[in-house]
Amino acid sequence: MSIHYLHRHILEDLVTGFSADQGANHVSVVRRPTIVSVLAHAGAELAVAEVLMGMEGCEPRFCGPSEWLLVSRTLGAEHIADALASVAGAAVIDQSDGKVLLSIGGPAARTILAKCLAVDLHPDVFAIGQSANALICHVSGNIARTGEDEFEIVTPRSFAVSVFEELLEMGREHALTRGFTD
Repeated sequence: MSIHYLHRHILEDLVTGFSADQGANHVSVVRRPTIVSVLAHAGAELAVAEVLMGMEGCEPRFCGPSEWLLVSRTLGAEHIADALASVAGAAVIDQSDGKVLLSIGGPAARTILAKCLAVDLHPDVFAIGQSANALICHVSGNIARTGEDEFEIVTPRSFAVSVFEELLEMGREHALTRGFTD
């Protein structure tokens, strides 16, 4: 007898059943991203950083000295671990089941995020590709600027409902819509 598990996203009930029309300001929940932590041992920071910056199909997010998150919508954790296996001093930990990836975009994205985030998101200060660890809606997470008016948030799964609900509340006056993306 084989057991088959059905994947149910932690935010399923907060997204499913609402209008599928994407408004100008929209928060997307990525269903099955790969999120891995990468730690560089002392002396291996530069070698690890070079490999991370050259990897296709995933985005490195700076978390602190010698620490990154790698986020991918297409690659699996095993592929990322294999790519880093040749770098002595790199530790890779799959965080995919314990993290949630949210994407928020639109002309009011900065205004919405400013209500619950103490990071200066002005384009002159927070460039595309830049990321930072921060309190996001009172929860520790990572924010990255992925486009002109687009940001991604990585938050712990156990706090994802709280962060998501607060983002919706902060975005209410800007007609923030919601939906799943792959």
